[in-house]
Amino acid sequence: MQMPRRRLGRQGLETSALGLGIMGISGVAGMPDMYGKPDVDEGIATIQRALELGIDFIDTAEVYGPWSNEEVLGRALRGRRDQAIIATKFGFRLTPEGKVQGVNSHPDHVRKVIDESLARLGTDYIDLWYQHRLDRDVPIEETVGAMAEQVRAGKVRYLGLSEVGAATLRRAHAVHPISALQSEYSIWERNIEGEVMDTCRELGIGIVPYSPLGRGFLTGAVATPDALEPQDYRRNDPRWQGDNFARNQRIVTAVRVVADRHGATPAQIALAWLLAQGDDVVPIPGTKRRRWLEDNAGAARITLTVADLGELNAVGQTSGARYVERAMAMIDR
Repeated sequence: MQMPRRRLGRQGLETSALGLGIMGISGVAGMPDMYGKPDVDEGIATIQRALELGIDFIDTAEVYGPWSNEEVLGRALRGRRDQAIIATKFGFRLTPEGKVQGVNSHPDHVRKVIDESLARLGTDYIDLWYQHRLDRDVPIEETVGAMAEQVRAGKVRYLGLSEVGAATLRRAHAVHPISALQSEYSIWERNIEGEVMDTCRELGIGIVPYSPLGRGFLTGAVATPDALEPQDYRRNDPRWQGDNFARNQRIVTAVRVVADRHGATPAQIALAWLLAQGDDVVPIPGTKRRRWLEDNAGAARITLTVADLGELNAVGQTSGARYVERAMAMIDR
C-alpha cells in the first residue's frame, strides 16, 4: 500500500505518516555503539530504502555521532535531496573532541551551528529544525528568535522543539510558529498526554514521537538484557533492569496478543497504536537495518479496533524510570 501522508503544524509541513530515526547508524556523542555496532553502508541503504517505501521524513541531529550522522544522511541523499524531508536538531555544547559538556542555545551559537549542519548534510536548507533540549540559561524567546532568523534567511523551512513542556511551547510559539514537538511517546511512555498534547493541539503543533518502540522493548525481540551487547545503552536503562524488565513483560504480552489477532508483528501494533492517537502524530521509529524498516512500514496498513485500543491502553504504568536521573533533569516538564 502507499504510505499515507500527514501534516505537522499549520504552516504547511507535510510528511509521510511514519518517519525514520537514524541515530542508531552512528550512536550519540560518547556512545557510538549504544544500539550495537554501527554499519554505515547498511545505514545508507536503509535510508534509501525508506524513500522507496514512501517514508520521506528522516530524523538526525548534530549530537548523533557527533556530527557524522548528518554526514551519513547527506551521503545517502546525494542526488535525491528533493525526495526527503530532513529534520535535524541542535542545542548541545560539544568539545572539538566530540564530548557533550551541557547545552547551548545562545543566539550566537544558534547562528553558527545552522551553517555547520547545512554543510554536513550537503544541502542549502533544512526542512524541520529543532532545539534538541531546553537551555534554561537562555530565554526560549531568544533562542526561537535566532531560529526564526534562519527561516527568514531561507536556511530552514519549519521550526520544532524537543522535550519541552506546555509553558515553553506557548512562549516559543508566540515568537514564531512551532510546527512540531518531538518527544518520547509510546504505549509505555505517555507523559505528554494531558497538558502537553492539549497545548500542541490548541496551538496547532504536530507531535513527533521518538523511541515509539520503547527502544526495542515493545518488539519483544530481546528475551533478556544479558543478550544485549556489552556497550548497549539499554544495559543501563532503568526499565530494562532486573525486576523492571520482568514486570514490563506484561506490556509486551498485551501487544503480542493484539498482533496475533491482526497477523502483524508487535512493532507494527505499537506503531499503529501511535498512529491511532491522531492524524497530527508522526512516529519516527529508529532503525539502522532494512529488514526492521520494512517491518515497521507495515504499521501503516493496520487499523486497530476500539477493543484493540482498549486492551493496549489498559496495560498500566511502566515499571522503572524513563531515564537515569541526569538525563531526566534535561526534560522540561
